[in-house]
Amino acid sequence: MFAAIIAVIVAAVVSDDMFDNFESTKSGFFTLASACIWLGIFNSIQSICKEHDIIRSEYRQGMRMSSYICANILWQALLCIVQSIIIYGVCLAFGFFENCPSDGSLMPAFIEYFITIFLLTFGSSVMGIMVSSISGNPTTAMTIMPFVLILQLIMSGVLFELSGFSKTVANITFSKWGMSAFGSIGDMNSLEHVMAKKLPDMAQIIAEQYESDDVYKHEAFTLITAWLWCLGITVVSAVVSVISLKIKNRDS
Repeated sequence: MFAAIIAVIVAAVVSDDMFDNFESTKSGFFTLASACIWLGIFNSIQSICKEHDIIRSEYRQGMRMSSYICANILWQALLCIVQSIIIYGVCLAFGFFENCPSDGSLMPAFIEYFITIFLLTFGSSVMGIMVSSISGNPTTAMTIMPFVLILQLIMSGVLFELSGFSKTVANITFSKWGMSAFGSIGDMNSLEHVMAKKLPDMAQIIAEQYESDDVYKHEAFTLITAWLWCLGITVVSAVVSVISLKIKNRDS
């Protein structure tokens, strides 16, 4: 239900302006990526912390933390596949991808979009498991969640131009690599800019400025890099979850 409601709101609001110009398309992709990340974290943010007493008891009887976390991750994977299908289906129904290039960076665009939506939703779910594992109780987990979401929004590179340390930190966020993947698939660098329409004499300069930005290049290397970073962050989140639970239950 949440996946359907969020997808309908996102698609209904931004679909009309998608692929009309660089700025509106960037905003649309940012909205979709943010929705996937929010949904993923919401899936799992309380999944571990609400069972700490049960986990402690089972751990004393020989349960392996890695097996427990893997079981939770597999369930989240199944859930996220269903949610991704719903999100993608609603976006198609509302014409979100109607004017996008049919050729993706690596394979047909519709496959690449679905994979990206799944990686963002699933990766965020695993990150939610990590936060839930670190948190002592559901209240703490829900308190931490807004800070995690705000970090994702700020480090996406959409709301603010990143440089220096913040640009480095952005590499460990799903929002940056989700935007990179979406932008690469949709060939955002080829879209005309609003400012170029208002100032035709500056059109060439503006186009060259954004063409030099590797983040949204319409090529296989850019897309694969974004996907691998998403997978890497997901794996690290899973490992941290296992280590955190082991430390907590050994101390107890």
